[in-house]
Amino acid sequence: MSNEQFSRLEMLMGEAAIERLHVAHVAVFGLGGVGGYTVECLARAGVGRLTLIDQDTVGLSNLNRQIAALHTTLELPKAEVLASRVREINPSCEVVARVSRYEAEQRGVFFPCDFDFIVDAIDTVSCKLDLIATALAQGVPIISSMGTGNKRDGSQLRIADISKTEGCALARVVRKELRNRGVMHHTVVYSPELAQKPGETEEAPPPGRRSIPASTPWVPAMAGMLLAQHVILALTSE
Repeated sequence: MSNEQFSRLEMLMGEAAIERLHVAHVAVFGLGGVGGYTVECLARAGVGRLTLIDQDTVGLSNLNRQIAALHTTLELPKAEVLASRVREINPSCEVVARVSRYEAEQRGVFFPCDFDFIVDAIDTVSCKLDLIATALAQGVPIISSMGTGNKRDGSQLRIADISKTEGCALARVVRKELRNRGVMHHTVVYSPELAQKPGETEEAPPPGRRSIPASTPWVPAMAGMLLAQHVILALTSE
């Protein structure tokens, strides 16, 4: 691995921090508009091992916001597209692509695990809740993305405990359901910006979703970068 590749980050964070990133193993569940940019940042920061999980393939409507989406990657699995991109960014990174969906019935495939950190960028609430609860029960650090659809002001995104969230419908549901499971605190990226009512679309909702949210190119990307920031700073803290 070239020392020069990570020299600009090392100038800011120090050699010891870079070494900790090189030996870290991070899993990103959900590789859409949010999770894709998280992967990008983690790869460019020099995280040594990445496990990428998503069952979906790249579609035309992904082109406005997802870093995996190009006309040359249409219909290819997002996990494999991003794994290939990571290898181009940092050939020394050990990256595993899992073209699969996380759900309670399949948690044994992922847990117990050797992940140093988990990023939850899953859309489906039931899967998100089980991943959060399982990771916390097993002592694996995890951060989750809340809703970015139907929002335009990326400057309102923030990292917070879920107990402090407001103005986000997804965070409200997740907060309530986690409390029912005895989980009172969990770190999330969310925006208090009230969601706008989107126009109509002919696109069919994906499984587990009632409707298609509208989305900008920048809000999901900014959320993904905040997730990565939190993970990198946590992994490199003394």
